[in-house]
Amino acid sequence: MKLVFCGTPSFAVPTLKAVLRVGHHVELVVCQPDRPAGRGMQIAVPPVKETAKLAGLPVTQPEKIKNNAELRAQLEQIQPDAIIVVAYGRIIPRWMLDLPRFGNLNLHGSLLPKYRGAAPIQWAVANGEPSTGVTTMRLDEGLDTGDILMQREMAIAPDQTATDLFPLLAEMGAALMVETLDGLAAGTLQPTKQDNSLATHAPLLTRDDGRMDFAQPAMTIYNRWRGFQPWPGAWTLFSGKKLSVHRLMPLEPSALSGGPVDPASIRIEDGRFFVRCGEKTWLELVDVQLEGKKRMPASDFLRGHPLKTGDRLGA
Repeated sequence: MKLVFCGTPSFAVPTLKAVLRVGHHVELVVCQPDRPAGRGMQIAVPPVKETAKLAGLPVTQPEKIKNNAELRAQLEQIQPDAIIVVAYGRIIPRWMLDLPRFGNLNLHGSLLPKYRGAAPIQWAVANGEPSTGVTTMRLDEGLDTGDILMQREMAIAPDQTATDLFPLLAEMGAALMVETLDGLAAGTLQPTKQDNSLATHAPLLTRDDGRMDFAQPAMTIYNRWRGFQPWPGAWTLFSGKKLSVHRLMPLEPSALSGGPVDPASIRIEDGRFFVRCGEKTWLELVDVQLEGKKRMPASDFLRGHPLKTGDRLGA
């Protein structure tokens, strides 16, 4: 097929490579502009752009696309059979949806209609789902509401983080997109309407999503930590400063007896750092990092900060 590929981050790279590998013709790659990123705010090149340049593909990076006459003329001249959209980061306008004969084909990192939105992988893990997957669909003007073309499921291990799942789902999705293109070309795919009554949402993450609520059970907090990797992670307040928790472990209610009963109260035992959570559960904080300091084992942190059983976190 003659394709246009729209994508920006590393999640989209396997799909671009896969469609090229099987012989599809990518006439143009569209990605977001280079932007400052990281602590030093150095200009970062999108991974999709880097991949496209290595493959000798033309790249355009429009700031906006809705009323972009130049981009529209470019795509109308190409007349692609399909436009592939993977984590591009822009709403696709009506004129672009209507252009290709097979439509705009999107790879989404969930089993739609579950987890529509910007962060489906993170929220699936954060909510303790036992499985997730990928969906190919034909985009419409809604938010992840288009007709489903194909789906594939993947189990989530109890200790997997969102960071672990991203590359696995990206590769699974790349293979699924190739199968989707094959099915469309052969006329064997029957699009399926989504059941909107089953939809759940996966909104863009915020810094506050990482704030630990110790009134919740330890497993709930642990799942949110797994889901919100690498950002916003899990954090609380200690003496008015942000305390990031890089590693933590939930304990069964019977693992510790006695001690404080109020959520957010701490227990120090043999150099280990425990926090009381909801439903009589406990979390052990294993690696922590106080604002402005380096990451360290909890035992080292306790040596520098003489906390005692009964003290509280969160303020």
